[in-house]
Amino acid sequence: MEVVSTIGRRKAAIARVYISDGKGNIEVNKTDYKEYFPLETLQYIVTQPLELTDSLGKYDIKVNLDGGGIKGQAEALRLAISRALVEIDTEGNKQVLKSNKMLTRDPRQVERKKPGQPKARKRFQFSKR
Repeated sequence: MEVVSTIGRRKAAIARVYISDGKGNIEVNKTDYKEYFPLETLQYIVTQPLELTDSLGKYDIKVNLDGGGIKGQAEALRLAISRALVEIDTEGNKQVLKSNKMLTRDPRQVERKKPGQPKARKRFQFSKR
């Protein structure tokens, strides 16, 4: 199998993923993913598509992560891995991942701050007199 490359985005985070046959190593920005994502919840988010498709020890994954916060990066990585697994085995993986909503990009972004207000929607306190 040749190397499969895909991209995943979430908020301001971008994950570029390169998957090849291997022993199940996940390397994020040249470090192990368990060091990069110290929280167990974030590690679970990253490995979720692999667990759903029963391919946890089959592929070596190299990731370039850029932008955003740590949670957005984990979710961008989840989307990129899901897309790569569909590219590898379309019939078997697509239905499982789609039913678990792993293939849809979350479109929510931070709303911009408006002038004359302290935040996007919050207003300064109104004074009648």
